Amino acid sequence: MMNTVIVLFLLAMGLSVGSFLNVCIYRLPRHESLLFPASHCPSCDRSLSWFENLPLVSWLVLRGRCRTCRTWIGVQYPLVEAITGAIFVSAFFIYGWTPLLAARLLFACAMIVLFVIDLHHRILPNVITLPGIVIGFVLSCFLPPGWRASLIGLIAGGGVLFAIGEAYYRTRGYEGLGMGDVKMLAMIGAFLGWPLMLVTLVLASFAGSAVGIGLLVSRRGDMKAALPFGTFLAVGALVAAVAGNSFLDWYLTLYQ
Repeated sequence: MMNTVIVLFLLAMGLSVGSFLNVCIYRLPRHESLLFPASHCPSCDRSLSWFENLPLVSWLVLRGRCRTCRTWIGVQYPLVEAITGAIFVSAFFIYGWTPLLAARLLFACAMIVLFVIDLHHRILPNVITLPGIVIGFVLSCFLPPGWRASLIGLIAGGGVLFAIGEAYYRTRGYEGLGMGDVKMLAMIGAFLGWPLMLVTLVLASFAGSAVGIGLLVSRRGDMKAALPFGTFLAVGALVAAVAGNSFLDWYLTLYQ
């Protein structure tokens, strides 16, 4: 019974946080305040009533349209809310009611926002990545992976991508990676430590390569097509946070 109450509480909290993440996703790239003005329709600019702000429920009841101007409200909004709610509940079963749960939920929320913003705008806001590096390291001083693994992770994470980006620029003559990717991987290293940072980089690289090859085969892109690598890093980091240690254990058994 207690677990059921906790799960329902975390689900409701996750849906509410997901609604706030949608605000971050929309406003951060536009350099708008996260607090003012209140939530409003981006088309007719009408402020939303409280019953139009109910996470997931309002979108379903209104059938994905503004109540006034009937403009379509993208499916991204309920998806972000639902995914965030699912992550809150899943994380409880993985980490339990522990301080690590709060740290991993904070990290997951940052990854969700960076995923969508990079997918739409090809940017990774400093307002998330730079504080994320500091917060990840500070939390790691008291929680897994520990300060040493965190410090190595943030230095190596940023350093590896910076070196790759610099080498790419010098050989190809144009940028293949932005500094946003560098800071994001440093943040991932600070939260997860250097082993899981490497797992994240491997997963993101494979996913990016698969998508790139798919674009080439379908003739929807060429070798210079810009891919949102931060989006792949976010997915890789979320997978690594949950299954990264199991992946490393499996990989190491291949050499035993």
